[in-house]
Amino acid sequence: MRLAITLMLTALAVPSFAAADDYPKLKPGLWEMTRSTDNARQHPSTSTVCLDASVQKEMFDLANGAMKGMCSKHDFRMAGGRATGDYVCDMGGSRMHSKSTMVMNGDTSYRTEIRTTYDPAFMGMTRLDTVLAARRLGPCKPGQRPGDMTMADGHSFNIRDVMNGNGRK
Repeated sequence: MRLAITLMLTALAVPSFAAADDYPKLKPGLWEMTRSTDNARQHPSTSTVCLDASVQKEMFDLANGAMKGMCSKHDFRMAGGRATGDYVCDMGGSRMHSKSTMVMNGDTSYRTEIRTTYDPAFMGMTRLDTVLAARRLGPCKPGQRPGDMTMADGHSFNIRDVMNGNGRK
């Protein structure tokens, strides 16, 4: 489960950010994140997460830590509400080259478009186009703790608990 969470957070954060201090700050609250790809085997998925500033920083720190061991290139540029990234990483014996563009709408929504190529093919893919869209829904639900995440399949857990080895809620 810990590996799955690390890979999920890396997939969400790696294409968009290079250094933990550079990431755009999102307004605390309940966020809905939708991921879609051009791969017919991967269906669009939507998850929610209760964010505060500390959880957001921990997510990006975790993703950046994973990047350091895998990526030989991570160029990131941010100007105003627009960020671009260019990354080259080793994943499972394949060279992944990912270019992304993120457009922020203040601190309450964003859209990231990512084009990734793999050489040799990774899990049968040589290219993958992904769109990540996120928006703040409002305050976290009563009883939610920062880091509480609900995946598209309905499974819930707290990101901090999983990363600390405590498992699902």
